[in-house]
Amino acid sequence: MTTYLEFEKPIAELESKISELRHLPNSGDVDIAEEVMRLQAKVDKLLRATYAKLTPWQRVQVARHAERPHAQRYIDRLISNYMPLAGDRAFGEDAAIVGGVGRLGGRSVVVLGQEKGDDTEARIKHNFGMARPEGYRKAQRLMKLADRFGMPVVTLVDTPGAYPGVDAEARGQAEAVATSIDTCLSLGVPLVSVIIGEGGSGGALAIASADRVYMLENSIYSVITPEGCASILWRDGANAQDAAEAMKVTAADLKKLEVIDEVIPEPMGGAHRGADETIDLVGKVISEALTELGDLDGDTLRSRRQDKFLAMGKKGL
Repeated sequence: MTTYLEFEKPIAELESKISELRHLPNSGDVDIAEEVMRLQAKVDKLLRATYAKLTPWQRVQVARHAERPHAQRYIDRLISNYMPLAGDRAFGEDAAIVGGVGRLGGRSVVVLGQEKGDDTEARIKHNFGMARPEGYRKAQRLMKLADRFGMPVVTLVDTPGAYPGVDAEARGQAEAVATSIDTCLSLGVPLVSVIIGEGGSGGALAIASADRVYMLENSIYSVITPEGCASILWRDGANAQDAAEAMKVTAADLKKLEVIDEVIPEPMGGAHRGADETIDLVGKVISEALTELGDLDGDTLRSRRQDKFLAMGKKGL
């Protein structure tokens, strides 16, 4: 069953009527096919109108949609000959970050992604995409592997943030995130990152300090979740909508602020309504970026990447 967001209720009602009509026998009094076509046209028109004027908070909801494709689905569709790699060689395996070696359009790459999971069991296994220190140390290990063998790195970002639990802090969460950012900035191979859902705080930046940073149209990228921001500023998470507006979390806002490089459009109604189409477009954008970056030597890549992040914040709101 399709999951509808609060602001999609009028669309849900129309699509429910369409579903009911399709299960009715054709009596001859009413042309069911024609009525379905008429209602579908109304749905398409309403979808276009709704998604053309989404508020920042509504985009937050779309970015978190339960049916939005997650990192593993991108890997399964885009990466051939994929060999998953596990463990940080220090403590253990963290399922919140998945990664390995494979081929993207004939090019050998190392791919990393934050995986949220598609059902309750998977979400618990992957800790809702919130990595512990061993997850970020695994990411560092794979990025260094890519650097050693001259393979570009692709990262798929989708996390509310690094896991804030006591066990994570005890094992050095802040150091792991900081070192992961440093590893990104030190690579002598191309690094391309795409924010496919939520890009939350240092947990996202740890694998997104890249040569090219792209965002899907309805994804978000911020230093803290809107709920977290609201609980600090207003001492009430109910003000999350106001926080989302003020924080400039949307792809369009961040492109204007030059925090990201480009916005990747989504199918009408969000990536969850056209997952394969979205994934294929993301793959095309990544391949083009890797081709453009492929002629640059390691020193140039490092210098340009570091200068890019040092320059951030100079452009005001």
